[in-house]
Amino acid sequence: MTYFMEELVFCYFKGHGDGLHLATSTDGYRWRAINNDAPVLRPLIGVECIMRDPCVIYGMDGNYHLVWTVGWNERGIGYAHSQDLIRWSSQEYLPVMEHVENARNCWAPEIFFYEKAEVYIIHWSSTIDGHFPETQPYGDDGYNHRLYYVLTKDFRTFSETKLLYDGGFNSIDGNIIKADDGYLLFLKNETLMPPQKNIRFASGLSPFSFGKASEPITSQHYWAEGPSAIKLNNEWLVYFDKYKVNQLGLVRSIDLKHWEDASDELEFPEGAQHGSVVRSPYNVIANLINHYG
Repeated sequence: MTYFMEELVFCYFKGHGDGLHLATSTDGYRWRAINNDAPVLRPLIGVECIMRDPCVIYGMDGNYHLVWTVGWNERGIGYAHSQDLIRWSSQEYLPVMEHVENARNCWAPEIFFYEKAEVYIIHWSSTIDGHFPETQPYGDDGYNHRLYYVLTKDFRTFSETKLLYDGGFNSIDGNIIKADDGYLLFLKNETLMPPQKNIRFASGLSPFSFGKASEPITSQHYWAEGPSAIKLNNEWLVYFDKYKVNQLGLVRSIDLKHWEDASDELEFPEGAQHGSVVRSPYNVIANLINHYG
């Protein structure tokens, strides 16, 4: 998918999950908030009625598709779509784990469009009590996550829920991106004992066959989560949430082997948390900025 002119949009939340915030950038480093950093969309669904970990992609149908975490212990996710990032459809609750016995939660959903099959992959992290007992003792509060997914072509009908990735450790916050020779899955090692709480990645020839996870690409001096990757000017940029200090961080690489922390070069709205980056046609961004002033 290519555009004549494009900018970057980052969607994120603040606080406990107040809604969808947007920021734009031309270089990936300096970001300016839209709507004076107030939410452009507030949550209306779910028992807890929150909007955390928002992910937006620009679909092949010309719509922006949004998913998010609706609650700490709910077994579905939120979904809405928009043509312009201004006017949004009704919010829907997608019950992706409601039918799974002992499923505990659905965290940090994301969407990836698999061009080869012309299908959207909606994936997230869940704990299913009793599954993967080998890592059960080493998580937080009994959570023991793995990544799961469903497929859809139209966001109305969905495939059965399946396991997307088990790297042998408690993992959340998956982010799939196309690479030159396959696919990459960035994710968080959620192991508490001994502490990991870092970002790693795995590679695969398809988005359903990722191999062993890499060593950490973020520092052990802080806990990291919510990776969102993009390749920009032959450089891999991975944004992430330094959630203990309530700010976004950035690591970069030109070869996926040597990683540098570039967080000090990142200018971002204060208090931004766990989000995702997406390329967008320039005219959409111009209209967005004009609409909100």
